[in-house]
Amino acid sequence: MFEDLTIKLEGIFKKLRGRGKLSESNIKDALKEVRLALLEADVNYKVVKEFISQVEVKAIGQEVLRSITPGQQIIKIVNDELTNLLGKERVEMMFSAQPPTVFMLVGLQGSGKTTACGKLARYYRKKGRFPLLVAADVYRPAAVDQLKILAKMLDIPIFSSKDDPVKICEASVERARKDGKDLVIIDTAGRLHIDEPLMLELLNIKKAVSPQEIVLVADAMTGQDAVNIAKTFEEKIGLDGIFLTKMDGDARGGAALSIRAVTGKPIKFVGVGEKLDALEMFYPDRIASRILGMGDVVSLVEKAEETVDLEEAKKLEKKLKKETFTLDDFYAQLQQIKKMGSLESILEMIPGMGGKMMKGLKIDDKAMVRVEAVINSMTKAERQKPHIIDGSRRKRIALGSGTSVQHVNQLLKQFFMMQKMIKNFSKMDLKKFEKGFFSFR
Repeated sequence: MFEDLTIKLEGIFKKLRGRGKLSESNIKDALKEVRLALLEADVNYKVVKEFISQVEVKAIGQEVLRSITPGQQIIKIVNDELTNLLGKERVEMMFSAQPPTVFMLVGLQGSGKTTACGKLARYYRKKGRFPLLVAADVYRPAAVDQLKILAKMLDIPIFSSKDDPVKICEASVERARKDGKDLVIIDTAGRLHIDEPLMLELLNIKKAVSPQEIVLVADAMTGQDAVNIAKTFEEKIGLDGIFLTKMDGDARGGAALSIRAVTGKPIKFVGVGEKLDALEMFYPDRIASRILGMGDVVSLVEKAEETVDLEEAKKLEKKLKKETFTLDDFYAQLQQIKKMGSLESILEMIPGMGGKMMKGLKIDDKAMVRVEAVINSMTKAERQKPHIIDGSRRKRIALGSGTSVQHVNQLLKQFFMMQKMIKNFSKMDLKKFEKGFFSFR
């Protein structure tokens, strides 16, 4: 996400950092380029104008001009203003003191509402909630069936009936109360465009169930259309937050950078893929850091903490110390990485991996699938003692995995290199390393 904008901003700031001193003229020229980059990223014109004005007031000051590193000072100002533009701090979803809490998801047809309902249900169940999904879109063909499929995949209960949407929503809240469910997530109907019947129905549902959160689900890839839609929904029915979908496919970022300023409503979640676990909480400071190519280490650590099995990690640590790392262990680590998401989404959180670095890097998630196939085609003995894999065994493994001998050779070469690194690492004073690592954190 934001690749195009990140590349342009990196280029602008690289020129600033290269100057020993900055004049007012230098700063104004750089901000003109920043302004153009934001407009090309499809950020709302008024938002860009206000943003540049705020940065300029702070950048053209004695503190920056007299600074030892004026280029870095300006980057900090831009980072702070981007964070403000995106909403300053994360805004959590509101929960009722008397359950059940009701989340009402609204938006146009095709924005990804139904999948967003599934993602939120999965996310909050992991947080200890007991969700009930509600199929209130009775107009779109197969909308109810789609939600039922998601509910079955997640093993989460769903409420549906052939009543009108308002009665369905009222009955679902009663059902949740009776069944001890503390979170009701309503998938409302959408249209291809905003119309009065749609808004009237949503207003009637709002009056009937008094939702704690009315969340607009908007497609980030539609740019300013998403912003205009959000503004209309806020005016017509009132919103509590935004859920931006397809952020993984949005290289520009215009919607994310405009929607908060235009509507005054916070972005609460972003969808970063089709899978039900492809969901990220929206933190303005972290997103600003990503846009400027500085990564997002905090989110990366949180993802790791969510997916890494601590018991397996302890077992692996013992094996590393004993220098007994095998292909079985390597395979287990691949599974842990897969749980964290696509390689691209992981890499863009690492500082220095944004912008041109990511643009020029070919991320092949299929390569991981090939590696798994190769390892799965080995015998237990081969996985435990890879050095026994001779020419004939390599041919058999390649045939069994549907790959080539070249792919098998490549995997083994990488594995033996890793073993060598681990051997050298185990000779280090781990106590000193751990002390240094945790002081760095």
